[in-house]
Amino acid sequence: MPHISIKMLKGRTEEQKQLAAETLAAALVETIGCSPSHVSVSVEDFTPEEWQEQYKIEITENQQNLVIQPDYQPEDVL
Repeated sequence: MPHISIKMLKGRTEEQKQLAAETLAAALVETIGCSPSHVSVSVEDFTPEEWQEQYKIEITENQQNLVIQPDYQPEDVL
């Protein structure tokens, strides 16, 4: 373990998602020294409308786990 969860707006290709997952996993392996076989990555797509509620859950209500704060309002993606 670790597990990386990527949440993004719909519209990226499967190739882009795969490359993002591989790049993040490699960075994590290098940074914390875990085995590549222990890393898992999930990608979840949202419409701009769906992201409004998810932003509230992930960013607004879950600040104790948030390591990097975004510099935008969820309405900006509508």
